[in-house]
Amino acid sequence: MRALYLASCLAFPTLAMAASPTTVPFFPDSQYQNDVVSIEQRLGHALGERISAPAEILSYFETLASSYPERIKLVKYGESWQGRPLFYAVIGSADNLAKLDRLESDMRRLADPRNLNKASADALINSLPANVWLAGGVHGNEISPPEALMGLAYHLLADQSAQTQAILTNTLVYIEPMQNPDGRNRFVSRYYATVGIAHSADRFSAEQNEPWPNGRTNHYLFDMNRDWISLTQPEIKNQVRVLQQMFPLIFVDSHEMGGDQSFYFSPEAEPYNPLVTGAQRESLDWLGQNNAKWFDQLGYDYFTREIFDAMYPGYGASWPLYYGGIATTYEMGSARGHNYRRTDGSILTYADGVQRNFIAYMSTLETASKRAKDLLQRFYSYRQTSLTQGEKDGIRSYIFPATRDAAGHQKLMGVLTQHGITVNQATVDFRACGNSYQQGAYVVNAAQSTYQLIRNLLDDDVKMAEAFIARQQDRRSKNLPDEIYDVTAWSLPLMYNLEVNRCNRAVDVANTIVGPETTLAGKVTNTDASYGFIVPWGDMAAARLLSHALQQGLTVKSSDLPFTHSNGVRYPAGSLILSHADNPQLASKIQQLAQSSGANVTGINSSWIKDGPNFGSGNVQNIPNARVALLWDEPANPLSAGSARFVLEKGIDYPVTAIRPAQLLRAELRHYDVLILPASQGNYNQALGAQAQQKIHDFVSRGGVLVALGNATDWLIQGDKPLLNSKREFKVSEQKKPEAEAQVAGMLLENRELYQQRLEAFQAQPDSVSGFLARAEVDQDHWLTAGVPANVNSIFVGNYIYQPLTLAHGRNVLTFASPEKLVAGGFVWEENRQQIAHKPLLMVQAQGRGQVIAFTQEPNFRAYVDGMHLLYINAVFRGAAHATPLR
Repeated sequence: MRALYLASCLAFPTLAMAASPTTVPFFPDSQYQNDVVSIEQRLGHALGERISAPAEILSYFETLASSYPERIKLVKYGESWQGRPLFYAVIGSADNLAKLDRLESDMRRLADPRNLNKASADALINSLPANVWLAGGVHGNEISPPEALMGLAYHLLADQSAQTQAILTNTLVYIEPMQNPDGRNRFVSRYYATVGIAHSADRFSAEQNEPWPNGRTNHYLFDMNRDWISLTQPEIKNQVRVLQQMFPLIFVDSHEMGGDQSFYFSPEAEPYNPLVTGAQRESLDWLGQNNAKWFDQLGYDYFTREIFDAMYPGYGASWPLYYGGIATTYEMGSARGHNYRRTDGSILTYADGVQRNFIAYMSTLETASKRAKDLLQRFYSYRQTSLTQGEKDGIRSYIFPATRDAAGHQKLMGVLTQHGITVNQATVDFRACGNSYQQGAYVVNAAQSTYQLIRNLLDDDVKMAEAFIARQQDRRSKNLPDEIYDVTAWSLPLMYNLEVNRCNRAVDVANTIVGPETTLAGKVTNTDASYGFIVPWGDMAAARLLSHALQQGLTVKSSDLPFTHSNGVRYPAGSLILSHADNPQLASKIQQLAQSSGANVTGINSSWIKDGPNFGSGNVQNIPNARVALLWDEPANPLSAGSARFVLEKGIDYPVTAIRPAQLLRAELRHYDVLILPASQGNYNQALGAQAQQKIHDFVSRGGVLVALGNATDWLIQGDKPLLNSKREFKVSEQKKPEAEAQVAGMLLENRELYQQRLEAFQAQPDSVSGFLARAEVDQDHWLTAGVPANVNSIFVGNYIYQPLTLAHGRNVLTFASPEKLVAGGFVWEENRQQIAHKPLLMVQAQGRGQVIAFTQEPNFRAYVDGMHLLYINAVFRGAAHATPLR
């Protein structure tokens, strides 16, 4: 990883570009001194003249920090997956920088009203500067914000004007130029590989069209601007950690959008999350109005409110709202290179984007400087009010019984702790709100300064405004797209498939405070057992132990059915059996396996089973060390491919081989047991061709396992000999096939409903769903669902609805619940709710000696629907165990 980072430090050749119309950065009345190192002096190109690589940006900030330590401090707070440093710089007056540690400590004191009386709080509010965090490049191909943030750092150090000096006196400026250095490096290297002797402004040129997977995502192809609630990626998890060191009052997440658009800033579009306060919305208007003043003065176009809502709490521009700051998105129309010809014929340059971002940042700092005391007071009031808001709302505690899935509970509680939420684990049995709970239950009391964040993460549903929904229904009736920007449900307990009870009183019970660890060491009971060991199946810790054991060459058996051992313990289907007879030196290995995986292991002295299959039964399978391949590259959806790989590689430490569709004809599929097809953003038929498709058919027939994710299911059902005997459904409609004649018999439309029906096309697609949490029922008698509870929750996105398999062809092992039970959280159109009910979520069909397994919705969506991950792992390992290839 380190070598990969160092290799990126090599500079790309400088290429010609059109000259910027003004010097960048430009701010009225600036008075630059000449002794501050400029970007051109350090990097060899002026600001906005070329797209700086990650190593160049880091190099410039390192130069500033070493040259002017009294005014800028550089903090490296983590590493990307590829080993590139994650860093921020803090800039302020010499006086403020000298006492930076104390100022940050005082912000943490202000953030905890429980330990602060009014006089002390007032003193802090009157003494602290405002603090602003400006972040860029969470999407690596959104290129101008990181460059503009370099320009801002230069300006704040070099400009001697009264305005800038006032900002530095009243404000601490935190600059994080690159949230995603791996994605930016991918973009920059590929962009300059396409450029000739002159830059093309043609939107169809190679330099304007990135190859798969493009630079938006990080190494594991995650859209990290959706990761702020689940914290799966180190870039975001570390950022959440450091933000709680200083609690910025303003957080700006700076993006780019299509090159034909201008510039977007607050106020946000509807709907607003109902847990955003009126005071926060007013503060966001302060930012927007001041930005508008400067954009008007300089003749820059902008817009507000039309897109980019504030509903989903998992954006960078949302998460800080729920600790009491204000957070906002800035979006600049992107040249996505040096020059871009807009539809009106004008040329947008990279320097244009850098300059407009710079002005927005300076305007933001001016607002913070002038409104410092107001912002500090509102932050403190938010934190203080949050302590009692749950009592007013009738939600004073969340209790997790923790009777199953220990690994899932530990992970969720660790994630909540990383969010700054205090979690307690009971050390005794207790009662609360009429229920009895055993020792080990987890309690989240709502009387915390993070109350609104707790509600967002732990409530089943955070509802959009009814007036907004009514407006979307009206738009839909006119065949206009809805204005729902992202998923409408994100409850962590629902996505983890964990039970939580809400209680209207605070729980006071003997407890320990949970730490931020998402996994704990497992343990072995009866380490001297003479027969071997059993690992109960049903959580990710057991899956990790399976992964580690297989990679060490151990023989692992697994029961398709539950069984009761002679020790009196009932073990679930899927439980793992490791015997001394099959595994020499097992005793010396099992402790390390439990320790590294987090699984709890029980030693047994006998194989005698009181109920269920014996270990030599045909219902007990050897789990193979499955060799897994994943289609990687066009037309696979990068997000699907990335999360499918991530859940195996980072969830259970199991290796995956990525194979490009273009190489499939030459690839030796006999070297693999499992082939995963990610969801598609194009056409698998076209990408694979007839020969490659036949090769996949042969792979399955000879004993391979084919796992399709999301809309990749469509490819399975096509052709004369489909791999899966299902069909995709049209929208349920009363509309009849149109008559061919130019003139037809008249009809009476007796009401508006009949009129609307006549507007629909014949065999229309179902309306698309932005994303809700759907309940599904589990066939627990099938080997594919071993260890999975009777009901699970899945995200449902899009409009792909499939018919169930008949019993003659296969099994529908997960089906969506009935209409009245379907919606666990979020919003879905009524017609979709009716049509999705009882349709398959997971199908399996034997083909030859192999297995075809289809998830009709993504089990790995954003890697945060943890309750679906075990099914995906079952598909890989138990699917391979139930295939019968000729060895």
